[in-house]
Amino acid sequence: MRQERLYRTNAIVLREMDYAEADRILTLLTPEGRVSALAKGVRRPTSRKAGHLGLFSQIEAMLARGRNFRIITQAECHEPFDFGDDLRRFTCASYVAELAVRFSQEEEESSALFDLVAQGLDWCRLEDDLDLWMRYFELRLLAIAGYQPELHDCVICQTQLEPVASWFSAELGGMVCPSCGTDQAQLRQVGLGVFKVLRHLSRSGTDAVRGLRFRDETHMALESLLQHYLQYILERELKSPVFMRRLRREPFMLHPQQLGSGEADS
Repeated sequence: MRQERLYRTNAIVLREMDYAEADRILTLLTPEGRVSALAKGVRRPTSRKAGHLGLFSQIEAMLARGRNFRIITQAECHEPFDFGDDLRRFTCASYVAELAVRFSQEEEESSALFDLVAQGLDWCRLEDDLDLWMRYFELRLLAIAGYQPELHDCVICQTQLEPVASWFSAELGGMVCPSCGTDQAQLRQVGLGVFKVLRHLSRSGTDAVRGLRFRDETHMALESLLQHYLQYILERELKSPVFMRRLRREPFMLHPQQLGSGEADS
């Protein structure tokens, strides 16, 4: 079936990169997949589109199919994401966008991912315990992408896991019981507290997550485990978590202009 050259869609602005003298190339996540779109003249002071195409904004756009890019002919912002001077919220939003870029495919249906990313950006804007919500986002994303970790049966012997300290295999995609995990160097040890939080987050709705509290040591171990698993799947180091860790050490850093920008990395 012949595709219409001009079509309307909802989109989230994941990345932006200056192009030519006054244009900008945007990476958009739509329910129909990820697309690169050219916003012509958007950097001119007189541009009517500029206020509708901010980073992380949720928009309704009219797109024209071009040879190399979609062309944004109209745009209306439904949900702007202005974090002001809150560097931590901006960094978390950058992380959500980075994961969305990595797990989305060009022009491949992704309505569940689109809805999750919209939720994730709302959490970055509105919630207090940002670390907790980033872990919840990671687990929801893994489930949507088909990489939900196995947390109930040992991935080696398939026996039901007991509530005790265990092991985790990124290669096999889940938990390993103490008997199978002994003396296997490639596995990561998982304490009982982290194991319980993983299970709780994986089956909880947002109301239950909002009331959850746990120790800093548990969170750090959970963050390390999930990012280890994500980077194993993606076969690359993620940029935003590196900045997050630096921000914890140096909380008064200047605004990171490089975050969310469109470096042409593969």
